[in-house]
Amino acid sequence: MSSVDTAVPPVGTATAPAAPRPGERSTLRALGWAAALPLRLIDAPMRGVQKLIGERGMPYVFLLPNAAFFGLFVFLPLAINLWFSLTGGAALFPSERPYVGTQQYAYLLDCGSFIDPGSCREDHFWRGVANTGTFALFNVVGTVLASLVTALVLNRRIRARGFFRAVFFFPVLLSPVVVALIWKWILQRDGLLNAIIMGLGGDRILFLNEPGWAMFWAIFVSVWAHMGFYTLILLAGLQAIPSDLYEAAAMDRTPTHRIFWRITLPLLWPNMIVVIVLALIKGVQTFDEVFVLTGGGPGTATMMVVQYIYETAFANQVQNFGLAAAASVLLGAVLFILTLIQLGVAGRRRN
Repeated sequence: MSSVDTAVPPVGTATAPAAPRPGERSTLRALGWAAALPLRLIDAPMRGVQKLIGERGMPYVFLLPNAAFFGLFVFLPLAINLWFSLTGGAALFPSERPYVGTQQYAYLLDCGSFIDPGSCREDHFWRGVANTGTFALFNVVGTVLASLVTALVLNRRIRARGFFRAVFFFPVLLSPVVVALIWKWILQRDGLLNAIIMGLGGDRILFLNEPGWAMFWAIFVSVWAHMGFYTLILLAGLQAIPSDLYEAAAMDRTPTHRIFWRITLPLLWPNMIVVIVLALIKGVQTFDEVFVLTGGGPGTATMMVVQYIYETAFANQVQNFGLAAAASVLLGAVLFILTLIQLGVAGRRRN
């Protein structure tokens, strides 16, 4: 046998890795000891805690830091806000505010007719409620339809599919203030859109100064800015549907519309519920985009509930923290009820 045969191992034979040299061994040993040091420091205390509460109580020990953080920054502010809604006066500190019970709620709910905001004692609040309801309704419908159509298109085998997915998701990465400023530059009196219209021989349109146009563009900008996120949710649901179902439907020559209504939509319904709930919560809580785009105007045509809460508590000359807190509690209660209704409807459809 030649020296070449003995030097080169046969093809397919696994070669053992070279053993580390003495200097490398000490370095690896030191790195391993340094990496294990934090675990060794907490090992003794955790063993003592385990002896006190037992193994079944250890999961709660690991959940405790997160629960404390959640309680400090979620439940405590909620409790403080609820207390503010039951107090009056202009003082900021809770201990200095007099207790007035449900007086703030009675003031907000004092209406001749809840359908007519002008008959209410606090008409700005109810105009905000009406605007928010209109905005949320059309925003949810527009978001669901746009996201569903986009997800169905992007789920097909088209050229540059990854590129188009990134393009539709890109607005989600922008700040809502940046989105509103961009569209305000496009829609203002001397903006880009009016320049195009006038260049084609049309008349200037005051998109942000007329109530109907202002609400339309507020809804449009919100749908445009957030549909990419909901498209990803629906796209994940579409890709989770087994392809065998579509192959069987194709073999049976099932029409495309029947495949959509009998296969795609029922199996996509859980994702649709997520999109509807999230879009509804986002629509009811909307503030920054509409505030930057229209400022709540013209007049109060696009003033939302959250803007009313902000202005009542901070922007008005006379700051009324109690009234703003009561309005926020009512808003949270409505959101909670709507979410329960939607989840209940979704549960019935599953059964």
